[in-house]
Amino acid sequence: MSEADALNLLTQGNDLLVQQRFTEAIACYEKVLQVRPDEPDALMNLGVAHAEMNRLDEALKWYDSALQRQPQFAAAHYNRGNALGVLGRHDEALAAYDQAVRCDPKFAEAWNNRGLALMRLGRAVEASLSFRQALQLRPNYFEAMNNLGLALQMLGYVEDAIDMYSDVLRTQPDYVDAHVNRAQAWLTKGDFRRGWPEYEWRRRLSRVALPPRDLPEWDGSSPRQRTILVRAEQGFGDTIQFVRYITKIEEAGGRVVLECHPRLHALLRESYEGAIRLVEPGADVSGCDFQIPMLSLPGLFKTDFRSIPSAKSYLKADPKRVRRWRPKLPKGKPRVGICWRGNPAFPEDAFRSFPLAVMAPLAEVEGIQLISLQKGHGADDTAEFSVHRLPAEVDEDGAFVDTAAIMTALDLVITSDTAIAHLAGALGRPVWIALHLGAEWRWFRDRDDSPWYPTARLFRQTDIGGWTDVFCRMRDQLRQNINLE
Repeated sequence: MSEADALNLLTQGNDLLVQQRFTEAIACYEKVLQVRPDEPDALMNLGVAHAEMNRLDEALKWYDSALQRQPQFAAAHYNRGNALGVLGRHDEALAAYDQAVRCDPKFAEAWNNRGLALMRLGRAVEASLSFRQALQLRPNYFEAMNNLGLALQMLGYVEDAIDMYSDVLRTQPDYVDAHVNRAQAWLTKGDFRRGWPEYEWRRRLSRVALPPRDLPEWDGSSPRQRTILVRAEQGFGDTIQFVRYITKIEEAGGRVVLECHPRLHALLRESYEGAIRLVEPGADVSGCDFQIPMLSLPGLFKTDFRSIPSAKSYLKADPKRVRRWRPKLPKGKPRVGICWRGNPAFPEDAFRSFPLAVMAPLAEVEGIQLISLQKGHGADDTAEFSVHRLPAEVDEDGAFVDTAAIMTALDLVITSDTAIAHLAGALGRPVWIALHLGAEWRWFRDRDDSPWYPTARLFRQTDIGGWTDVFCRMRDQLRQNINLE
């Protein structure tokens, strides 16, 4: 094969890559490398093709090969950062994007993705500067505009974020992320009239969309003598928070089948046994008349501050598990359950989660016992204070079933913004929730209470990343309320 043939094959491979014919593109690039083994474009695009096929480790090898031949190859650094980001290696991704913009300071996409890596690391101020740099290079870069809006929202500038999303939507009216982000910003402000309808855009997000079912959608009309399939979506905390709306359907004369993750069935069965049928995603739901995604129910019921269903408790712990776990807990002092980390896959987890060591001020309170409710990621965190650890068998039979029983024997739960907060609130247990500066919409803003959970108190950061002040305030409150129940 001649040099000219190799270059023609490189062009052919690039065309196939654009057409998403990745296997054929890989074959072209491999042939190119037989003649031109140091061809950086072929090496890098082999990486791109493998990344598109979700072979990320293989992609990284090809990016590294390209950079060995051409260390100042900005596009290879950029694509390497993209692969590292998908793998959750955000520190390394940031370093790759830094290299990309050093090689090409006018690389707008690299500045944008650098901002995304900083967001994943909880560094919203720096992220906002990176997004602004991308916009300076390309003023109509709507992805960077949307991302800047999200950074501003994380920093507590909700009105500025709304303006940014609205600017995006004036030129890109079908940009789903901007609609969803604007909906959440409106809901944060308590603007339910605009927030709930706009929040329906979430259903177009690939990470949220539910598999189709051959059922008409319920429009909120009388459900009397009808069976509604309520479909849980998003995380466990969302299901725990919004399962309360099942009662409103029943009160209107409807029957409910609840489709949710099987790990939650044991917990929900205790509270809704006989009232609803629980099914797994994909199960047969013959006999249902309509379907509705769970997080569409607040909008369908026209929920506002006056009508949030806010019973003190709507979930119950299994009495047998309560009897099993109560004797295993430390006795004597008031017992405070703590949880510090959520699901690391959540895009904004770096803002809401924190190391166990950050909770050190709580350990300064004499007369209480700290009991870990942390499961999974973060459960092995260490700190220079005493925390009672529960055995690994907790919740082996289903999500939160043992944790719910343990909570009934606690005097207080202190937690990050994760499913544990919703579980404690749904059980009617006293719960203090540590919130970051741009906390999720469901906690609204400028409040230290929650209309969703009457037993909750909210402790918000006063500056980005400022957890020490949050837990010092909690420490002071604990000292004033040492006899918690």
